[in-house]
Amino acid sequence: MPQPGSQPNTATESFFDPVLAERLSAIPLTTRQSMLGTVSGRHQSPHRGSSVEFAEYRRYQPGDDLRRLDWRAYGRSDRYYVKEFEADTNLRLVLVVDGSGSMGFGDKLHAARQIASTLAYIAIGQGDAAGMICASESDSQLLPPRRIAGQTSLLFERLKSIEAAGMTTLEQTLHRLAEMIRQRALIVVISDLLFEPSALRSAIEHLAFCKHDVALFHLMDPSELQPNWDRPIRLEDMEGEESMLVDPDEIAAGYEEAVREFLEKVERISRETSADYHRVMLDRPIEESLMRFLAGRARESAG
Repeated sequence: MPQPGSQPNTATESFFDPVLAERLSAIPLTTRQSMLGTVSGRHQSPHRGSSVEFAEYRRYQPGDDLRRLDWRAYGRSDRYYVKEFEADTNLRLVLVVDGSGSMGFGDKLHAARQIASTLAYIAIGQGDAAGMICASESDSQLLPPRRIAGQTSLLFERLKSIEAAGMTTLEQTLHRLAEMIRQRALIVVISDLLFEPSALRSAIEHLAFCKHDVALFHLMDPSELQPNWDRPIRLEDMEGEESMLVDPDEIAAGYEEAVREFLEKVERISRETSADYHRVMLDRPIEESLMRFLAGRARESAG
């Protein structure tokens, strides 16, 4: 696991449980497909042999292996570059956290932070790279996946700064990631997925076309499945300014049917696009969903 100096100040991070993270880290975070990386790792590479070793140069970043510095490139440009090798493998984890207004309902945003912080801690602790992006109107900057000292703290700071507000930009964010992340990555989407399922399909297909491994953590509050409405109530759009007064007796049957159809569509899209789908009910411990996710991948990797 990360050395003490690289760990976040967990005393101030109410969403991160270090005991849970340590317990879950006994199960390695794995990818379901071949990865291309820049350091030796546990993950399968699609390439074999020394004939395809060299891939490209990139700018040196603190924490990179100094043995990979290219001194000839430095002599020509007076800048530090390191060599990347296709045959060396490591997992690149990119966490996509929905920051739209609907994520402020119940404990959705808190749960998203819990899931993201735990997976980031596990990934970096096993020597892999982790980064994140917030799908939000106000914050859409990518924190690139890295395995350098201090990356965990940077991720935790970004998670802490997320505010649930505005319209969802998840569809656009996923399409951007498909173009921005050049090497294969595990893209973990943490969201309530409250947007058109057909847009979700398009985004996942784009990521899959670019050879990314996609996992979905679908956050749902129990009251979204079975609303406890015993009198007329005013419903407000948490991503806009609209509201409406409804009588639960009049909309109950239609509401239940609409939710059922929505969930069926999301699950069907996940199956047909080979996305790793996990519904997270917020009245259950987060550990259950994380354990199911990690254990399922471990079984696939062993098989």
